[in-house]
Amino acid sequence: MKTKPIILIAGEPNSIFFEIFFKAIKLKSYRSPLILICCKKILLQQMKKNKLKKKLNVLELNKLRKYNFDNNDLNLIDIKCKKLKKSFTTKLTNQYLENSFKLALKLMDEKFSNKLINGPINKKSFLNKKYLGITEYISTKYKSKKTAMLIYNKKLSVCPATTHLPIKLVAKNITKKLIEEKINIIHTFFKEKLNYKPKIAVTGMNPHCESISKFNEDDKIVSRAIISQKKRGIYVSGPYPADTIFLKKNRDKFNVILGMYHDQVLAPIKTLCEFDAINITMGLPFIRITPDHGPNEKMLGKNVSNPISLINALNFLDKH
Repeated sequence: MKTKPIILIAGEPNSIFFEIFFKAIKLKSYRSPLILICCKKILLQQMKKNKLKKKLNVLELNKLRKYNFDNNDLNLIDIKCKKLKKSFTTKLTNQYLENSFKLALKLMDEKFSNKLINGPINKKSFLNKKYLGITEYISTKYKSKKTAMLIYNKKLSVCPATTHLPIKLVAKNITKKLIEEKINIIHTFFKEKLNYKPKIAVTGMNPHCESISKFNEDDKIVSRAIISQKKRGIYVSGPYPADTIFLKKNRDKFNVILGMYHDQVLAPIKTLCEFDAINITMGLPFIRITPDHGPNEKMLGKNVSNPISLINALNFLDKH
């Protein structure tokens, strides 16, 4: 096999994933073999609904390394499923998703592939408050818990130090060690996967990096973490006020902006890039990406969903 295949977990049965995937493979061809992990019944239904005519190549697990893959066909590993209900909250759907992830991660562990894309997941139902997000769900499957979420765009990427925490819990979880860890993960990922040392900006936690409290996290925690990482030769600076760092004259100076909490950096990057970005989990023994959108149930069947984020994900993995 010249290049390792890209494994794609289709995700929620009722989502826009199949629509955008079909659009993505119609628009261009990929060097890496593409292998879907999903239920054959669901795939056939979606092919009929989206009027996609392709040969279906159902793969046998014990023969995976013997196949000569052809992206003119749809390569599928069938996850057996009963007739799934439309609701995202059923145990049946969640078990289907669990089985899909379990198989995909097994293929990563066996080094069959090092490239994983998962389609949109209804986190509220599937994670059932056990994990903050899919990033954490996958990360806990491995010994190293030092992972980070990167919303990647060639011009500018962002990383939240804390992900799906309620705002009231953010300050309690911001530590010098955490900021140092995220800076190091970003630096290592860009150096190893993208072959350059990134210029990293770090936001403050408080408005204007100021606080009326005696304890100012930006002085006592964030600044000290930045100083310690600078000493290691990492190009990092800050803390910068979050309300001005995304101004064009400021953001053009950096490759990545590390923020203290989810919406502090995701709201501006989605405003700037819309769907022209991908969600990468850094720190895993493989590259895991998810397109930067959710199941978007309201758009089902309308054939107007934008495939650019999935195309970007496929292009990124196709080069690595």
